Parts: sequence; structure tokens; C-alpha cells
Amino acid sequence: MTGNAAGSTGMRLTIRAAQKATRTIPILGITDDMLGAGLVSSLARPDANTTGVSILATELDGKRQEILIEAVPGLRRMVALADPNRAAVKLEALQEAARARDIELSIQRIASGEKIAAAIDRAHASGAKALNVLASPLLYANHKLIMDQANALSLPAIYQWPETAAEGGFAAYGPSLIEVFREPYGRQLVQLLRGVKPADIPIEQPTKFELVINLNTAKALGLTVPPTMLARADEVIE
Repeated sequence: MTGNAAGSTGMRLTIRAAQKATRTIPILGITDDMLGAGLVSSLARPDANTTGVSILATELDGKRQEILIEAVPGLRRMVALADPNRAAVKLEALQEAARARDIELSIQRIASGEKIAAAIDRAHASGAKALNVLASPLLYANHKLIMDQANALSLPAIYQWPETAAEGGFAAYGPSLIEVFREPYGRQLVQLLRGVKPADIPIEQPTKFELVINLNTAKALGLTVPPTMLARADEVIE
């Protein structure tokens, strides 16, 4: 028995390829939305040989934007980094939500890692005062580059995985990457290894989301985080 683990949104193509290659070998995947991406037809009883975890990554982009707006008092212009696969309707929803707060949100679509530095430079030159790094395997793969440049330009940035804030990012909101792989992904893997059929293993979703704020980074950025925000945080790094 072989499991095929997918890391997030961009890996849905890997799951599709595996589904085309075999109808018998169990496929265990992680992606933004297993059902929405058409990888399974039911959360309770997944199709044939595929099961896994939906990490709700894109659904949390709006929540991260709200947190960033609250964390940066007086914010009037911000930028979101997005990969080219992001649905336009979801990006428009983020812009509408920002406009409702009298904030201008511009979107920088990133096609490759080589384009990231220039995009952040453009954001800074445009007068943006905050950066929302949207859920994306490409952006996560380059999160250290993004974090270092955003910090160097004094741009408070919020990230998908709490672990990124622990590495030096300003803030992050979402499920712990480590915990997702440990539980529920690990539990599903054990079930498969014990011979349970994928169709009998429901698609799971994270149930715990953590807000982590790195106060050391905030101080280095010259940013005073509102006490109400610090009180809401699951972890404040000092």
C-alpha cells in the first residue's frame, strides 16, 4: 500500500495524477479543499481510493486580512501576494472587504520565486504599509525570502502557518503545519496501514487555528500592536 501526500493547493494536480495512474493503491492527500477541487465527491465517504485533509487555507485568507488591518492602526494601503492559480472571485472578495474598511488593497500575482523580490519592492514603493501573504505552496516555499525582505522594508506581514511567525514573521493565523501532519493526517495514515479502505476514512479538516504574533519582530518594525490584539493571540513571541 502506498500513500501520496500532497502539501497544499498546488499539489492537487499531484493527487489528480495519482488518481489517473491507479484506482487501487490508496491515495492520502492534503490540499486546500478536497471536495471543492473535485478530488472527492463526499467528505463523509470519499471516492474509491482517495482520502485526506482539507486545510481550509484559502478560506482563512480573509480572516488573516482582518487581523492584519487590526494589528496595523491607521492602515490605508496594503498588498496581497497571490499565486496565479488563485480564483479571481476570491481576490475580488478580499478587495471588497478592504474597501469596506476604507483601505486600498492591491494584488501582486507571483508566477515564480524569482518574481517575489520585485513584487515586494513594488508594494513598498506604492506606499503599502502591510503585506498579506496568501495561502500558496509557491509562497510558502519562499516564505523565508518573503519574511526577510518584508522585515527589511518594515512591512508587517501575516502568513498562513503559525510556524512562520515563530521563525521571525510578524504574525500568522491558521492551523499548525506540524499538527496537521501529526493529527489528523497521521491518524488517517495509521488507518490506511491497518487496512481500512480510503472510502471508509472521512475527509478531515483542522479544528484548531492559532494566532501567533512575534512581538520582537513588531518592535523591530517600529509597530505597536494594539493590546486587544495581543490579548487575543494564542501565542505572543517576546
